[in-house]
Amino acid sequence: MSTPSAATTSRWRALTHHHLFWPVAVLVALLLVNVPFTPDFFSIKMTDGHLYGSLVSIVLFGSPLILVAVGMTLVIATGGIDLSVGAVVAITGALTCSYISDQADQNALSGVFLAMGVGLVAAVVCGLWNGFLVARMGIQPIIATLIIMVAGRGVAQLITDGQIITINSEPYKLIGGGYWLTLPFSIFVVAVVVAVTVALTRRTALGLLVESVGGNAEASRLVGIRSRRIKIMVYVFCALCAGIAGLMISSNTSAADGNNAGLWIELDAILAVVIGGTSLLGGRFSIGGTVIGALVIQTLTTTIYTIGVPTQTNLVFKAAVVIVVCLLQSPKFRAKVFGAKFGPKSGATSGGSAAAEPAKTVTTAEAAPKMEVS
Repeated sequence: MSTPSAATTSRWRALTHHHLFWPVAVLVALLLVNVPFTPDFFSIKMTDGHLYGSLVSIVLFGSPLILVAVGMTLVIATGGIDLSVGAVVAITGALTCSYISDQADQNALSGVFLAMGVGLVAAVVCGLWNGFLVARMGIQPIIATLIIMVAGRGVAQLITDGQIITINSEPYKLIGGGYWLTLPFSIFVVAVVVAVTVALTRRTALGLLVESVGGNAEASRLVGIRSRRIKIMVYVFCALCAGIAGLMISSNTSAADGNNAGLWIELDAILAVVIGGTSLLGGRFSIGGTVIGALVIQTLTTTIYTIGVPTQTNLVFKAAVVIVVCLLQSPKFRAKVFGAKFGPKSGATSGGSAAAEPAKTVTTAEAAPKMEVS
């Protein structure tokens, strides 16, 4: 028996069973695919005090998706879904740009901040509406959020009068298209939102409360957790993240397009959450996995254009890659294709990935005594 070999095998097995291993592996693979088509893909250049390069562009253009996906993660962790985030993006951008365009001085900081405040307040109102319908009225999340998904586009179109509103505001341009300390400013915004989210969900009891509501809302309620309030809170947070993403998108283009801004971003966000290992059944979630999942989606979009995939087939190509990623996260699939070495651990039920593991159904009597958070 070779002890070093056994230790290496054990470490490799532990690494491959980490819930972030396959998303990271796919992200690295997608990045490497671009090299034959763009030899300087990994090069980063400094021009006029700003960093430029394909990697910087991926993070820059992926920032709105990361924000939306982070908010979507907490909603899905409670067992819900939010299809309205794309419409919230459009409403926020439309309100903000419309307000700025009416100002005599579009570069006035007071006017820009007030416009941003109006847009974000509208996003919060949308989140409150979604949370009210889901938590208080008992409407299924997919139906409750579908209301704003459909009506929100119309509201955005009414705000812009069906036109694309263009603005010329340098302070507002900073949010989505400006640079700070050589890096795109949007990267710092995303970093702050992600850091605050991780701190609140992993350094306080909030994350446990969210997971408990997603695992068994009734049992959580019986032990004193205000599950309705938790649900409303996550929908508001998700809408707020979508609102900030709307500011980024409209800022980057210096325009508000009520029809196309944030179009289908809700589907990319859901894919990013699933790729990151969060179960659609609710319960466990991973903010870090969601960020990686969003980067996978954005890198895939960049790769599609880099390798010259025809425009009419790029959605099919994108869907195929997402299917491959999800299959690689399935322990049963890995066991059948690659053998037991990559399959589920002995004694495990269905694997080491939160996305692949089915939720365990527990009764109120089983769940209530185990919950110690009030």
